[in-house]
Amino acid sequence: MTFDLQTTLNDGLITLRPIHSDDFDELFQIASDPLIWEQHPSRDRYLKENFTPYFQAALDSKSGFVAIDNKTGRLIGKTRYYELNLSAHTVAIGYTFLAKEYWGGVFNRAMKTLLLNHCFQNGIRTVLFHIGVSNIRSQKAVEKLGGERIRSLERDGLPYYEFEITFEKWNIR
Repeated sequence: MTFDLQTTLNDGLITLRPIHSDDFDELFQIASDPLIWEQHPSRDRYLKENFTPYFQAALDSKSGFVAIDNKTGRLIGKTRYYELNLSAHTVAIGYTFLAKEYWGGVFNRAMKTLLLNHCFQNGIRTVLFHIGVSNIRSQKAVEKLGGERIRSLERDGLPYYEFEITFEKWNIR
């Protein structure tokens, strides 16, 4: 089994395309808003010195995406796949953020739906999400998609919940 981590996905509302090094300035402009990170375990990611390694990790992973509002052509956030396990048919989705003006609407759902459909159409059976225990916004968003909290765990010494969406429970949208 192979799984393409660097594809371009589009649903008419948004486009997800592989992240490029020249996306840094535009993404950092969005990420420099402290409110984006207020519920996140890494609350100081709005600082350039903390955002830079986060951005570089997305580039190095070769599985990061920028989200583009198709109406404006503007970057509105980023996300990525990680922890791909082809033998177990699993992958995680995360490291996601959106510009504040795109919260609470259809954009996060569209982004996750594109990624989930891509996963389930290409042999992935389980998609995981690791969400900080204080990140209520993200927990609710994943639950609205059908994600189920399956356990608590630590990542980098910080408390997280792990959610999953399985192929069997996902209705390709």
